[in-house]
Amino acid sequence: MTATQTPPAATQRPLSMTEAIEARRSIRKFVQEPMNQDDLREILRLASLAPSAWNAQTWRFAVVQTPELKEQLREAAYGQPQVTSAPAVIVIYSDMEDTLQTAEDTAHPGLGDAGRTQQRATFDGAFGAQDTAQRGQWGLSQANIAFGFLMLAARGLGYDTVPMLGFDHGKVRQILDLPEHVQFAGILPLGKRAEEGYPHHRHSVERVAKFY
Repeated sequence: MTATQTPPAATQRPLSMTEAIEARRSIRKFVQEPMNQDDLREILRLASLAPSAWNAQTWRFAVVQTPELKEQLREAAYGQPQVTSAPAVIVIYSDMEDTLQTAEDTAHPGLGDAGRTQQRATFDGAFGAQDTAQRGQWGLSQANIAFGFLMLAARGLGYDTVPMLGFDHGKVRQILDLPEHVQFAGILPLGKRAEEGYPHHRHSVERVAKFY
């Protein structure tokens, strides 16, 4: 297979949700083959089904696959090698200003014109008096939900990821030519694992949960 060819779509059965959660690992070394584009789009589609308050869908995905841009992202991520090891790197961010400008588009079609009008009124009432930073933080909280869905969607289709929060936000904005107001949920290298990664080591349910 040449570097320009796309490998066939994953033939293994999709994992169940339980299997995907239990099999997920933080992987930093990836098989050196291009990302299957059909699988990539399906992962993004599944992540886009994440819930959000008022169906705001504030998340956006910048999908980077060109070696040159990955090298720049690696530099912005303080040299972390998983950025260039992965065949695809997804930068997950929220754009609350775009969300506000297009609020009507998030109203369910079944609600008709009344729903579109109500959606506009809801967003204007909730966020109109806030400054860009305040409403940007709310938008980021919604994008973080999609970030989690993205990792599970990838694992369910046989791919691996590692969530990254350590990077220069200003440099990433510049590299991707993104507006100053966007908020970053993280960077997610994506591909087939070339290592097994560490098994889960987590607190017990009793440590992290209180039952009332």
